[in-house]
Amino acid sequence: MTERTNEVWLQSLGGSGAADETAVAELREVLRRGLRRALAGRAAADDGFIEDMTQEGVLKVLDGLVTFRGDSRFTSWAITVAVRVAFTELRRARWRDVSLDRLVEDAPARLPTATPADDPSQDARQTILAVMHGVIETGLTDRQRQALVAELRGMPQAEIAAQMGLTRNALYKLTHDARQSLKRGLEAAGISGDEVRVTFDL
Repeated sequence: MTERTNEVWLQSLGGSGAADETAVAELREVLRRGLRRALAGRAAADDGFIEDMTQEGVLKVLDGLVTFRGDSRFTSWAITVAVRVAFTELRRARWRDVSLDRLVEDAPARLPTATPADDPSQDARQTILAVMHGVIETGLTDRQRQALVAELRGMPQAEIAAQMGLTRNALYKLTHDARQSLKRGLEAAGISGDEVRVTFDL
């Protein structure tokens, strides 16, 4: 494989003709090796997954060439891009079969819980959590509750949007409104944002 400088990589990948095809093939091999190292030991990262993520990584790198600032080696940057794509897909796959309705049903058991009894701030935490649960149950619309609970449980935004049939912008608006309603509910109960941050060390 040809040793290329950052400038040569950028020129070759942004150009046309035989040199471009060669550079893309070399980039694909660099990403394939990088992904195999980064995902070693992950059961879901079989050969097929590696190949799919290599192709996705190549496309992402080519689309993002203008964002490369040259602070590192081009190949290091490209591998980082591909690994990020792969981890995003692994997270999405983990949540793909999780029902939003089930998350909402399990919300009281699954939302963050208070710390052990020997923590001196346990009472404050329990109080805030109880109010939060109450607001989520009664102060939000069904769709706000669905989106916010999924977000609190760590479901990726892209998967929430896909399951709810929303664009990313529409989901952002929905969760923003839900958080504002939650904030108002906490404030109505005499709990300020500062108190929440201090109590939970946020």
